[in-house]
Parts: sequence; C-alpha cells; structure tokens
Amino acid sequence: MKKKILFTAFYVLFTAYGSYAQMYQQKMATFLNLLDNYYVEEPNIDSLVEIGITEILKKLDPHSVYMNAEEIKKANEPLEGNFEGVGIQFQIYQDTIQVVHVIPGGPSQKVGVQDGDKIIFVDTAKVAGVGINNDGVFKKLRGKKGTKVTIKIKRSGESDLLEFEIIRDKIPIFAIGAQYMAALDIGYVKLERFSATATEETQAAIDSLRKLGAKKIILDLTSNGGGYLNQAHSLSDLFLSAGKLVVYSEGRSQPRIDLNATSEGDFEKGELVIMVDQNTASASEIVSGAVQDWDRGLIVGRRTYGKGLVQKGYSLPDMSVVRLTMAHYYTPSGRNIQKSYAKGVDKYHEDLEDRYESGELFDSSKIKIIDSTKYYTNSKRIVYGGGGITPDIFVGLDTTWTSKFYGKLVRSGSFNQFVLEYVNTNRVALEKEYSSVDVFIKKFEVDSAFLSKFYAFAKTKKVEPDSAENFSRSIPTIQNQLKGLLAQSLWNTSAYYQITNEQNPIYVRALQAFTDGSFQKYGIATFDSKKSEDKMKPLDKLKEKKKEKKNKTTKAIKK
Repeated sequence: MKKKILFTAFYVLFTAYGSYAQMYQQKMATFLNLLDNYYVEEPNIDSLVEIGITEILKKLDPHSVYMNAEEIKKANEPLEGNFEGVGIQFQIYQDTIQVVHVIPGGPSQKVGVQDGDKIIFVDTAKVAGVGINNDGVFKKLRGKKGTKVTIKIKRSGESDLLEFEIIRDKIPIFAIGAQYMAALDIGYVKLERFSATATEETQAAIDSLRKLGAKKIILDLTSNGGGYLNQAHSLSDLFLSAGKLVVYSEGRSQPRIDLNATSEGDFEKGELVIMVDQNTASASEIVSGAVQDWDRGLIVGRRTYGKGLVQKGYSLPDMSVVRLTMAHYYTPSGRNIQKSYAKGVDKYHEDLEDRYESGELFDSSKIKIIDSTKYYTNSKRIVYGGGGITPDIFVGLDTTWTSKFYGKLVRSGSFNQFVLEYVNTNRVALEKEYSSVDVFIKKFEVDSAFLSKFYAFAKTKKVEPDSAENFSRSIPTIQNQLKGLLAQSLWNTSAYYQITNEQNPIYVRALQAFTDGSFQKYGIATFDSKKSEDKMKPLDKLKEKKKEKKNKTTKAIKK
C-alpha cells in the first residue's frame, strides 16, 4: 500500500509540470515497478522515490525542495513562533546539561528553574555523565502541551539536588532579538526572522522605544534569512504611506500580483536606517528594496544574499511536501534581485565564498553587477537588480582583529562556558553591584586580571595561542565578547547587542548616518522635513538587454 502511495506521489510531482509529461510519468512508474518486482535484492522504494524527487528538484532552482513530514515540522517551528516544551535554552558542558537562559513566562520559570542550573535527572533517567547530545535533550524535554516532566537539578550553593515538576506548554520563539536606545533619540531593533509575529513584535518594539524618546530607528536585518512573505509586506507597511507598492510577484503560470502599503503604518516619517549584510535574504530583501526604491530610508552594510524567488508548497499523499518556485518577486522599481543559479545549485551556494575571495566583502568596487539594466528610485537614484540589494552606504567586512587564537576560543566554546561558570559563582555579587544594564556598561571592565582568569580557563580546554602569533589585535574583541555575554547572562540578549554593537562597523556607520548629512546626500527626507510625495512617477529604466525582454524589464510603479 505504501509503495502505491509513493508511486502516486511521483505522478503528482510530474503532473505539476503539465500534461506533456504523461509519457514520463508512465516511464518512471514502469521503472519503479520493475525494481520492485524483479531487482535481485529487496529495494528500498521509499528512499529511491525521495532521492528521485530531490535530484529532479536540484535541476530546477536552489529553492525548490522536497521535505518529509518531520522536516516540515522542524522548518515551520521558527516561523510559526512557538514549540511545546519546558522553556529553557541550554548547552552541554562537561557532559552535563546546563541552563543558559530560562525563557521568561515559560513553564520552567514558573516553577523556579534558574539560569546556571545543571540538570542531573529527567524523570528517572540520569542525564549527566552519560554522553547525552542536543537531540537527546530535545527528546527528553520537549513534548505535548499539558504533559508533565520531572527534573532534578544541581544549583550552586545548594548541597542537595532540587526537584521540579514542570508542565510543558507552548514556548514562544520571538522575532525580535534585541531592542534598546542607541542614543537620546535613536532606537535600535534587531529583527531575527520574519515569523508569523514579526510585524506585531516590530511595531511593539518601535512603540516602546518611541515612549523612551526615539524619533529615529535603526532596523537591523543582518543575518536575517527571511520567512513569511506576508510579514515582509506588513512590516514594510509600517514605514510606507498608503498606496505605495511594496513588492510584486510574477511567474510563468502566475499573473502579476501587487502588494501595496495601507494606512496602517505609524512610522512613515521618522528617519530610518536598515542594516544589511551578505546573509540578509528573501523577506529581508523585500523590506530593504521597498525602503530603498521609495527613498524612505538608508540601507547600510554589504550587498544582500539575492533570493528573489517565491515558493508554494504542494502536499503529496504521504504527507510530505514539494515546495516549488512559482514566481519571481520584484522591488517597486522593477528589480528582480535573484542571483544567478545558471551554473548549478552547488555553485549557487558557493556564492558567498566567491564574494569573499573576490574581495567584494571588503571593497564595494568589486561588486559584480549581473543585471546591467538600470532602475531608478523615487528620487532618480540608479539601482541595479540581479543579485541582492546593494546598500546605499557600503561597509566592508573588518578582519583586522582576527587571530588563530580567537578562532580557537570560539570553536572550543570557551567564551560561553567561562561566562556560565563565572556567573554561577558570582551572580549574587554581580546583581548587587550592578543594578541595571546601564550601570554595568559604565562600570564593569574586563581588565587584565579578568582576562588572565579567562585564558587560564581556556588553557584547561587546551586552547592556547601559537607561540609565534601576536594575538594582541584580538584583545579588544575578546574583552567586548566577554562583557557582552556577561550582560546577556545577567539580563537579556538586548544587553548583549548593546555592548557588542560598539565594535560592529555596520552599526557604527548606521549611527553616523543620522548626523553626517547622509540623508541629504541620498535625497532621503529627514524627520523634520516637510517634504511629501503623494505619487511616485513611473520609474523609467535604461534598457541594455535584448529587445525581446523589453516588456518584462521595463516595469513602472505608481502609487
């Protein structure tokens, strides 16, 4: 029965390509039946069908994929905004599960589990000193809402194990990674993913910062790989006035669909800077492209990833899913920002490495313009498509601070593990001395004595600098990371970014943009500007491609 279902799955897949493929359906079905009936050994038809589907999709584009039921669940969890479990972040250190962070409002916090606790037993099973891995922890602690799990923990200062009965519940996965006041009138928001609650959380973050005096916003989309298209649309709506085109999609079998801003946005005039880098992709590029094309804000950083394809999921009879690329999406000016995959999937995924080796990540003059067609923003600035969003203000990758020793420290987990032990031992004293994040930032110093303790700890993990290496250039970064991780352990991730962003060149340049005339230079309305544009004139593009592509490359946008 299962084999028949899998054969049917193949029929469904091929049918998606049109009626002309019927001969090939029969060919594949005949081949699978031959294997099933006559092959010398018992074939694993399940595996063969999945391999077949996967290999076919590889020949199409890098983002058309096949996923079984378990893969679908794992892929959707970060976007759906929750999973069911006990609500802790953990790491395995010295063969013991250590609680790095208790998620606020989660089931573990409600019963009194604390950061730094070590989990020794889960129900009746000992989990310390038995070689448990991350997957093993997930299997033991995650579970359906309403189910119970008992843990016994070792807590610093307590001689006996403490026992907690935890009722599992839905655990929120937040889209916002950090928010804080970067200056007297500048708020910073780090958006990690375009999950189902991304717009709602971003709106709440901006509202909160505005109450603290923020009139200008830095939206950090670095390393944001995207998510739901509808969230990219609604989040862009926060910044654009009603009627303005946010994005449109179009494909061979899909007619053009326009998504426009509404009257819902309430940050349409405040000065806006968006931080991007080479890992900013998909939904993040939609927001960045719309903001750039309408001259609504400044894009600061490095050229984005270049994912401009729209996928739609089709269920197969065994509950697996084929996600097929159905359309390209285009920015308001008509840019298709999808980078080329003509040389195959493997070469496509090597693109970021190629950018590094070519020097593009360090020097804007090395950026390759794939689509030579010129597009124009609302104020007639020239922009290009064919490979991501090129920022208005380029910030090169800074590697001057790196060293082999620093790399070893990161790979060994020394930073997190040292901070965890230090806070476990000194939490009471630290919380007494530093009453707030601001006090900690001003007063706490990672001095030479503190560094010596850290180096001694790293040495126990066999991490030492090479005798010939001068790693002094890495010391400020080591100090910054240690201080940031300490703040995160004592407060939250916002505290971490508030400290570590001080050494982030993109962030530093984004702050400068508010005061160095960059908005005026690029024709971006400032907060005090009374400039108002009710309509955008058609954005004419200079054609440098073949005439047969003219109708497709000469899009114009209107309000």
